[in-house]
Amino acid sequence: MRTGNFLFTSESVSEGHPDKVCDRISDAVLDTYLQEQSDARVAVETLTTTNRVVLAGEVRGPETITFDRLESVVRDAVKEIGYEQDGFHWQKNEVDIYIHGQSSDIAQGVDSSGNKDEGAGDQGIMFGYACRETDALMPAPIYYSHRLLQRLAEVRHSGKEAGLGPDSKSQVTLQYENGVPVRATSVVVSTQHMEGLTQDDVREIVRPYVLEVLPEGWMCDDKDFYVNPTGTFIIGGPDGDAGLTGRKIIVDTYGGAAPHGGGAFSGKDPTKVDRSAAYAARYLAKNVVAAGLADRCTIQLAYAIGVSKPLSLYVDLHETGKVDEAKLGSILYDAMDLSPRGIREHLQLNRPIYKRTSAYGHFGRTPDADGGFSWEKEDLAEALKSHSG
Repeated sequence: MRTGNFLFTSESVSEGHPDKVCDRISDAVLDTYLQEQSDARVAVETLTTTNRVVLAGEVRGPETITFDRLESVVRDAVKEIGYEQDGFHWQKNEVDIYIHGQSSDIAQGVDSSGNKDEGAGDQGIMFGYACRETDALMPAPIYYSHRLLQRLAEVRHSGKEAGLGPDSKSQVTLQYENGVPVRATSVVVSTQHMEGLTQDDVREIVRPYVLEVLPEGWMCDDKDFYVNPTGTFIIGGPDGDAGLTGRKIIVDTYGGAAPHGGGAFSGKDPTKVDRSAAYAARYLAKNVVAAGLADRCTIQLAYAIGVSKPLSLYVDLHETGKVDEAKLGSILYDAMDLSPRGIREHLQLNRPIYKRTSAYGHFGRTPDADGGFSWEKEDLAEALKSHSG
């Protein structure tokens, strides 16, 4: 984002949003394959609508993963979210599965053979971004939009706020002064709720969690705090609107504050550079900012299907850099093997760590002990700092 004074808005959607239900199911399927075979190939899409889930895609993995087992994976994912409604119920949904083997034409480009290293699973461009607006080095509007819905999900799952339903959205508009966020000018929360609760009831349930999540003194004026603006939100989730994997790519990344290459993440194994190279770009950008080499950093990577090395690596420090961008690009290229194999090995991506990424953002999260969110580590920062001096 630019410097100066302006307003900027980002939105988030909860795990119970129809598209996020699909992302979660697709990533649960991916994790199931990676649990059995670390080099499994998976590209699975999900469709949800009233009382129905449809899986489609291609895989290469163990035959022990049957359609019956995948149906159980689907039902468990829906149950974990909390759907037990007449129009969408983990136990009662129809589950249709249309999954086949990976195309041999794709396999020959991705697989290593002879002197050929593994190639990228597709062509495309991927972006990574980091900035100093939050401790997580994420843009503040998307960061607080995510945290708000995460908090509402926590109190819903715990039973503390049993009147809330799984499907919800948030939207936070922040005022920037001299390029720095200083307060919210509006907050929008639409959340599914049980029958019997009024719009005012839901507003009073939600308000304390907004105050808890935003920094002290950042809350907007009461007239600019919108909760369920349509009045009632009882019918939600896939019963209210069909869902598809991969439709929330801006929610998954930087909330519009940085470029996006256009590729979705969920349901794709890490040979697909749409996912793994976007993680690598975030990892490099975050470490550049963590090293103190810039206050903002955008990195672009480009790949061709079947080709191992990236076609380009572009660095933009947005006039906040303390090192030459061309020099930094060379340092980053040497600091990490950016081939699909190199990314997977460096970030240890061939593990069942993906279901947890499917809601509340793939970036700005805390690295887990088992390797989840490994791309959020700052373990390259010291090396980048020493090589850039």
